[in-house]
Formats: sequence, structure tokens, C-alpha cells
Amino acid sequence: MEKLLIIDDNADLRQQLKWGLTEEYEVLQAGDVNSGLAVFKKSLPKVVILDLGLPPHQDTSVEGFRGLAELIALDPYVKVIMLTGNSERENALKAMQMGAYDFFPKPPVITELKVVINRAFHLANIEEQNRSLQLAIEQKSGGMRGMIGQCPEMLSIFSTIKKVAPSDVSIFITGENGTGKELVAQAIHEASMRKSGPFVAINCGAIPENLIESELFGHEKGAFTGAHSTVQGKVQYANKGTLFLDEIGELPFNLQVKLLRFLQEGVIQRVGGRVDIPIDTRTVCATNVDIVRAIKEAQFREDLYYRISVISINLPPLRKRGDDILLLANYFLRMFNEEHKQKARRFSSAALNFLKSYEWPGNVRELRNKVQRATIMSDATALEPADLGCETEPPLPTDDIQPATSLREARDRVEQELISHALSRQDSTMVKVAKELGISRPTLYDLMKKHGLTTLIPNDKGLE
Repeated sequence: MEKLLIIDDNADLRQQLKWGLTEEYEVLQAGDVNSGLAVFKKSLPKVVILDLGLPPHQDTSVEGFRGLAELIALDPYVKVIMLTGNSERENALKAMQMGAYDFFPKPPVITELKVVINRAFHLANIEEQNRSLQLAIEQKSGGMRGMIGQCPEMLSIFSTIKKVAPSDVSIFITGENGTGKELVAQAIHEASMRKSGPFVAINCGAIPENLIESELFGHEKGAFTGAHSTVQGKVQYANKGTLFLDEIGELPFNLQVKLLRFLQEGVIQRVGGRVDIPIDTRTVCATNVDIVRAIKEAQFREDLYYRISVISINLPPLRKRGDDILLLANYFLRMFNEEHKQKARRFSSAALNFLKSYEWPGNVRELRNKVQRATIMSDATALEPADLGCETEPPLPTDDIQPATSLREARDRVEQELISHALSRQDSTMVKVAKELGISRPTLYDLMKKHGLTTLIPNDKGLE
């Protein structure tokens, strides 16, 4: 039988409840908070009935709140049903905010109370089963650099990683920002024969065009003004290991030729150098750019694409991963509870609904950041949607947009408005504008030409 703990200083009421509930539950009793906590630690019941007014302060709710806080600190998943008088409804609502499951007026009607208790046990058992399933999935995915998932797409990706990791073929990872492309690259490295070697990551879109060649391949002393010594590039640092080229779709077209030569021949030349330097590294590339489109528009070399994409892995956006959203949210919640050494937290039912219904434009990265924010900023045990920052989501700038005659026109107007606002905020600096909008610079240029916004860029800004 399920264990039910009743903490109330009224012995007659405890006996009445025990008489009415003993056929369905193993009823445990206590007359004050301290003895109730002792019984709880020993028996670990899933549901507790707790009176708000307990000795030595029967006329206040001090002891009831203390008992609730300590019960939840011992087990954040315990379902605490508060017993309240008519004058204590405000305190009861405060208790709900602290993490109580429900509240029930005194004196309780046993038939009605049974419904609440039964529902509490049902929810507690479902949550326990879900936690067990989540832990099993996390353990099963443990060798994937912390990547967690049970949707068919992610299970297929885990299987692909295991198959391709032992070989040295080039891997091409695609997916939206925040889907975990670098985690996949790290998982491939750690499952490969090169795991004892370095894993070197470089973001091709984050380095100015005039510096990226030197950053990748290094330079010789005197190669250009300010080159006071010979510098080894990231490609050479990745020797005997794995080179991860993130956002390769942002790589300048002229450098794509030099990268292709390295991938085909396994040698590099530093900027200003004439000596071939042999490099033994595995290359993993990633992008969120539509490469097929970039090839058609002569912004990405087709021969380089075929060289880097022997095996392709496409990461699904979080909004299409179903129950993985809650799985990841609970994983991050446990992780940050431990990291910040804070009391155990849980998501309220409203927060769970928000997590499932939100579109997650920032994908897993955004989910992780929202959960971390909530664990740091909120003092509540049950996290609400507001703790996750859902009320701060910026609305689309639809002001002054006139009714459209078609979906295409409406979309074009929203695109034009978003780009115009981003140009204004970022002082027309294209790198920053593209980053804010979550698109590549070539795509940004195309959209600006499409909407006639190129006149908004001063000449000295478009090249930054």
C-alpha cells in the first residue's frame, strides 16, 4: 500500500482521517513539524497532508511554511496537500507558490479529500516513471558528449556517429543555430582513433576575412605588416587530431581553393611561406547555410562541398524533437541545480506546457540558457513560465504593416521590417546584423537586394 503522512496537531482529526483512509493507504501520523520530518525521512511517503497552523505557533502559519519548505528540500517531488481554515486562503496560495500540490479546507470532507489524494499519488507515480525513463535514456546516450534524445531522428544520428567515428572520412554537419553541431563533432572525435589527439574548433564566420587565412594556416615572419614572428595556424595545431570548421559556409570564396588543396593533398603553406607542411588530421565541417543554394549562386565551391561531405549528418531543430524537449529541460535542471548548489527545483505544470508549446528558435542552446536563468534568478521551488523568461520574448515588429493580399506579401514585409530594424540597431555593420538575424552574410545580402535595402549600407560598413 502507498504511504500517506498526516501532520496535524489535532489528534481527533488525524484519527478521523486515518479511519477514512486506512483501507487504501498506509497512514502515518505526526503532531508537529519536527516529528513529521522524522517520519518522512524514515518512510519517504509520496504524499503528505500538512496543517498550516502547527505548534508551537498554532495561531500562525510559520510552522506550516517551515514544514512545507523542509519537506520539499528533502524531496522536491513530494506532493504536499495543505489543510487550511477559511481565514488562511491567502497563506494557502502562498504555499502553492512555494511548491505545495494543493490545499483543502477544514474540516475536510473525506470523500472529496480522497479524490485529491488519489490524484496526487497518480501524478507522483507518473513523475517517478518519467524520471526513471529519463535517467535510462541519459545513461544510454552518455557516450555522446552529453547529447540526449529519444526521438527517431536523434537515435539515427547516434547510430551514424558510432558507425563513422572509427574511420577518417570527412563529415559534414548541418542544422540550425543551437542544435548541437559542435557536440556532434566532439562526439565523433572522442569515439575515433584520434581521441588522444587535439580537437581544434574554429568558427569561420567569426573571424574577419583579412585574418582568417592566417588563423587557419599560420604565417611566416614578415609575411605582412605586424607579422613579427612565425605563427602556427589552427590546421597545424590539429595535427594527429580532429579539425572542426564551424560555419564553413561563411568561408571566403578565395580561401575555399586553399582549403580544398589541403583536404586533397594533406599539406599546407603558411601565409608568406613556400614550404609544404604535411598535416595528418580529420576534418569535420558544419554550417547552418543552405549550401545547395550557395553553390547555385557561386558562393561556395561545388568540388569543396563534395570533398567535405562524404558523410552528412543533419540535426533536427528542437521544435521537431517532441518529448526530447522535456527530457532535455529536466536534464539541464538537474545539472544546474547541482552546479549552483541550490535546492532542488522542478517545473510547474504551466512551465511544462510552455516548454512543449514554445517554438525554440534558438534550439537546445536557448533551452539550456532559459533553464540556467531560471535556476539562478528564481527563489521558487516550482519554476513558472515567467522564470523561464517567456514574457520577455520580443514580438515580431508588425507595427505599421498594412494588410497583405497574400502570404508572400506578408512574409516579405516582415522580412523587410526585421532587416531594417537590425541594420539600425547594429549601425549597418553586416557581420553583426547577420548574427542578430541568425543568417549568413550571403543570405543577408540576397534579402537586402530583394527588398531594396542596399542603400542603407554605407560603403565602409558593408565590408566590416
